[in-house]
Amino acid sequence: MPGRYTVTFGEIELLQDLDRPGGWVLSKDGVPQSYVDLDDPTYLDFEYVRLMAVVIDALPPGALDVVHVGGGACTLPRYLAATRPGSRHIVVEPDEGLVRLVREQLRLKSVPRLKVRVLDGRSAVGGLHDDSADLFVLDAFSGAVMPVELATVEFMTGVSRVVRDGGTLLINVADGKGLPFTRRVLATVRRVFPHAVLLAEPGIMRGRRFGNLIVAASTRELPLETLTRQAAGGLNQARCTYGEALTNFIAGAAPIHEGQPVLAPVPPSTIFGN
Repeated sequence: MPGRYTVTFGEIELLQDLDRPGGWVLSKDGVPQSYVDLDDPTYLDFEYVRLMAVVIDALPPGALDVVHVGGGACTLPRYLAATRPGSRHIVVEPDEGLVRLVREQLRLKSVPRLKVRVLDGRSAVGGLHDDSADLFVLDAFSGAVMPVELATVEFMTGVSRVVRDGGTLLINVADGKGLPFTRRVLATVRRVFPHAVLLAEPGIMRGRRFGNLIVAASTRELPLETLTRQAAGGLNQARCTYGEALTNFIAGAAPIHEGQPVLAPVPPSTIFGN
């Protein structure tokens, strides 16, 4: 049912998409957090989620073992269950009330081979087995802000322990003018994973407006031609930056370490119509 629901860390609003009978938006504090279509889990409404799917679709065929830090309405686990049957999911979400809401209202129990751990990201990663994930998705936000403790060298080192050799790390980053935070996140990731790409809509990639950017990284070479072609072929004709261009983009940015006073960027108050 649409409406406002109290969860562990605040209040969530569920809104039904009037154009798609199965479509639902989950928002917190006026910030859209997730979109799911209960009738068609392959329909992805948010542009940044479509870019994540571009990376996922470019991976070798077959079922995947996936860790998702940041649950929301579990859009990507639903997508993977439909496009890669047999995939196994561990979803990490610290808000127990939100997990309960999604189970009750958005059919979470219908997603096969999915386990939810009600933990923060750092605690959860510390408890995961070595070499247990083909794909690690980091899409964790407090409101519209990424927790900086999940963007450190120390956290990424923990992630690298969990991700199998040749597996993929996928991160949703939000940033604005000049993309200073994204540069530091990439410098951090590259300290641990030698291969990385950055995908975003051109206006966001140039730092002209606030928005979401997708970082993909691995211990092995990523499918660059496929990523470039598929990103450019989407609705927003996104760009894929890698190699020397990515090195130049990062130049001068310092990796983030635990304890450093780094602030993640906050979106303008007008970006969500507030």
